[in-house]
Amino acid sequence: MDALIASYGDDSSDSDSEVPLSARTDAVPASNKQSTARKKLPPPPVSLLTPPNSIGSTDFFQPSQPSRLRSFPHVEGNYAVHVYIPVHIPPASKKEVALFLKQLSPLVPDLHVVDADVPLNILCQDEQKLEQFAVGREFHVSLGRTVPIRVHQIDSVVSMLRQKLQSPRRYWIDFNKWEVFVNDDQTRTFLSIEVVTGGLAEIKKQIHSVDEVYRLHNLPQFYKDPRPHISLAWAFGDISGSLKRAVEEEARRPVLKRVFTCKFSGIECKIGNKTYRICKISDD
Repeated sequence: MDALIASYGDDSSDSDSEVPLSARTDAVPASNKQSTARKKLPPPPVSLLTPPNSIGSTDFFQPSQPSRLRSFPHVEGNYAVHVYIPVHIPPASKKEVALFLKQLSPLVPDLHVVDADVPLNILCQDEQKLEQFAVGREFHVSLGRTVPIRVHQIDSVVSMLRQKLQSPRRYWIDFNKWEVFVNDDQTRTFLSIEVVTGGLAEIKKQIHSVDEVYRLHNLPQFYKDPRPHISLAWAFGDISGSLKRAVEEEARRPVLKRVFTCKFSGIECKIGNKTYRICKISDD
């Protein structure tokens, strides 16, 4: 198992660390040379995803959430902040989403599971693991950019987010459309499901509130035309052309109004290794 982790990467190195960003080595995306080296590694057998004497869980395959590549430089005392809506794919939709990933995987062999360095085609060898690890985890709709803040700003940012986003209404989020996104520096391409109808107006309003808090703390605001989504898989570099063609081909098969729908349950903010609950809607 240690060899597998060493080869494919312990995902905790991409997660928010327990130390400031200045003390980390993973805050900047890997070089092209490192990316190429990773892609040349032969895939491990799917059996290695379950360690000996385990009951089906793989500790190295369950990264802390959310993990994000940082596009800002290391500065002493900085911590990454990420504001998001937690999302879980409903049980009734997991098999359908997993099937789409399985059909797409051979067309785009460079895809990896979101927040991990394990190739998607490895999980596709075992339907149970594919459903558990590729679609059974917590996903996130970002409400603001992942940006660095100073330690003395943490209390103020959290307090103002809670004030701006207090007492939200329950609403439904329709994840309607398979889409492809590329990060700002074009080092990674993401396979995502976008919100284009139900819940879009509410999410944009929440993004606006987060932008107000960011602006008051001199932090970069979100995109002018936000496109809320969750990401399920990623690949090194900009492969948006080939991935879009594959997605369009596969998306023609099921004629559905939406991929899945879930209830808005609250907003969280992760700063460093600590998660703050900004607001929560009870299930009652």
